[in-house]
Amino acid sequence: MFAGYFDNAAANSGVFSEDGWLHTGDLAVMSGTGHVRITGRSKDIINRGGVKLNPSDVEALIDRHEAVVQSAIVPIPDPILGERACCCVVLKLEKTLSLEALCAWLEQHGIAKLKWPERLVQVEAMPITPTRKIIKSSLVELIAESDRR
Repeated sequence: MFAGYFDNAAANSGVFSEDGWLHTGDLAVMSGTGHVRITGRSKDIINRGGVKLNPSDVEALIDRHEAVVQSAIVPIPDPILGERACCCVVLKLEKTLSLEALCAWLEQHGIAKLKWPERLVQVEAMPITPTRKIIKSSLVELIAESDRR
């Protein structure tokens, strides 16, 4: 693949196995026919009281909500459970969405209550990389900064 990230020891630390394989952090499942489907990333997993939640399926469903342009579910610290799920959304013009309405909508679509976000934060725009991937760590920082105020 490649020898490593240029001049970035922190990025290289722990991402390569002893025999040189790159640990991408991608999560995937393989079907009985051998087809592989990427289901998320290990660093996006939310550890809520020891239960590991992959938010990608819930995010995909939330993105289909009539009021939502884009969503991302990120972990927020919790003194008892370790982490809780916070859904950040960019809403369509003149649309509103409450946490209660979002959870009712998730319930209507068969999402288990355990996977529901416990907080909803509206953002003007998602922080994204040049390849248009949401920078979830920036959302976590934005929420933490907002909570400190």
